[in-house]
Amino acid sequence: MFELAPSILSADFTRLAEAIQAVEAGGATILHVDVMDGHFVPNITIGLPVVKAIRQVTNLKIDTHLMIAEPSRYAEKFVEAGADMVSVHIETDAHLQRTLVGIREAGAQSGIAINPATPLVALEEALPFADYVVLMSVNPGFGGQKFIHTSVDKIIRLRQMILTRGLQTRIEVDGGVDASNIAKMIESGAEIIVSGTGVFGKGKPIEAVKQLIEAATVWV
Repeated sequence: MFELAPSILSADFTRLAEAIQAVEAGGATILHVDVMDGHFVPNITIGLPVVKAIRQVTNLKIDTHLMIAEPSRYAEKFVEAGADMVSVHIETDAHLQRTLVGIREAGAQSGIAINPATPLVALEEALPFADYVVLMSVNPGFGGQKFIHTSVDKIIRLRQMILTRGLQTRIEVDGGVDASNIAKMIESGAEIIVSGTGVFGKGKPIEAVKQLIEAATVWV
């Protein structure tokens, strides 16, 4: 089942509650929250207090993407703050299996995020412990980047890896997705689509969400 996850990284933070209400009204079912620490990626965004505040104003599933150097220290705390989904980067966690199990035991879905240049073979041992994989189609750290086209083949190969192993792991694609390419992502095997600029950089978020969902339904 396809789900759209608008990323608040591109939203107007002075009117964040309004932005969240708009995407919810437009039909989004997940809210994507990018947490950056200035170490793993060259940017600093938001943390636990903001996630806790967001939880008070929406019933959308909160998908917290931890782009931080020590995700195992904080992953379960984000579940406590209200996150329904928490993903950590395979490139930053030496004890990924333990972190993923901890997220599940805390009551949320566990996710593995993987950068564009990281090969899929790195996922093999951890994949059974993940409810979803965040396949980055841009290098993480900033919104508004262009989609890396080789990501399409990577989605296809990841879907085949999941099917071959008999898993139910979902594929989430994050970076550079808009109305021009969202249908291709769904066709290739993605089930969750993150879009920041494609939602909040296109005028009215409620209309942008509706347009993305309409564009995606070509393959749903």
